[in-house]
Amino acid sequence: MTSKDTNQTHPHVVTDLCEDGKHIYAKALRSGRIARGEAAAAPCLMEFPLLHPDPDDPDWLRPVPPSAALAQRLHPVEREIQERRHFAVKLTDTFEPFMTISAQDPPTTHAITVLEGDSRINAALDLSTAECRTEVLTVQPGGGRSAHVLARALERGQSVVDRGVSIRTLYQHTVRHSQGTLAYAERLAESKVEIRTLEELIERLIIFDRSVAYIPARSDRQVALELRHPGLVDYLAQVFEHLWRHATPLNEEIPYEPTPFGITGVQRSIAKLLIEGFVDEAIARRLGMNVRTCRAHIAKLATALGSGSRAQLGYLIAHSGILDDDH
Repeated sequence: MTSKDTNQTHPHVVTDLCEDGKHIYAKALRSGRIARGEAAAAPCLMEFPLLHPDPDDPDWLRPVPPSAALAQRLHPVEREIQERRHFAVKLTDTFEPFMTISAQDPPTTHAITVLEGDSRINAALDLSTAECRTEVLTVQPGGGRSAHVLARALERGQSVVDRGVSIRTLYQHTVRHSQGTLAYAERLAESKVEIRTLEELIERLIIFDRSVAYIPARSDRQVALELRHPGLVDYLAQVFEHLWRHATPLNEEIPYEPTPFGITGVQRSIAKLLIEGFVDEAIARRLGMNVRTCRAHIAKLATALGSGSRAQLGYLIAHSGILDDDH
């Protein structure tokens, strides 16, 4: 701290002597006194004060002993230091109860954590996979997945089943035509792995030990939510169980109701979505197929029902009876 800073903090304290004042004060200490006229050349000596009138001669001044002058200057500083220390102690006492609270172990989980980017999402999934002890429930909408995705899924799946953890996975019916997915299922077939399929599914969902769940938070799946609130996780587990009860095991035939005109079960599902107003892209996404395949099925529907236009196709579907047994 500079002398200027100290003066600003203690405006009543002069902390520095002018050069003339130092010289004159030293001379007065050596000789025991100094002429008043000579001391007038250094007004700072009186501001401290370091000189006082000589009781025997008014024309002379006597120096104040340095120890006494120093004590006089230090007293207000020390008093302020003591006051600040006292204030610091009171402040510490005030916050002590809160410090005790904050020193306790923080909660180890958060109800909802936002995960951004593939690396962070995959790191969270890898950690939950490593910590899983009893059960994994997954919903995987869409059609067949890429070799890279399946390889990563197989790596995770194998590490889980090797520990005796069970896995139940829901796919859409379209994966029954995906050789990669079928090969993945076959690799895990001898383990505690069950796979079922449905025509339509909710968005992707992964639940570990019914204690933590992961769902996408954006359509491009670059943002996910890690859910640890027991109520949320339990609700999602119930949704999974509802879908599971209505799904068909992968090694069984899909129980489509017979339909007239030779229309397949997939085409029947497309017809249902068509009359509900869904466009081709939305139908393809909901049924886990690409748009080109979806449009091929729509064309077969139109041919089977004798439709010459999209508007007429909707009318013919509604009056053909192919959806009468839909439940």
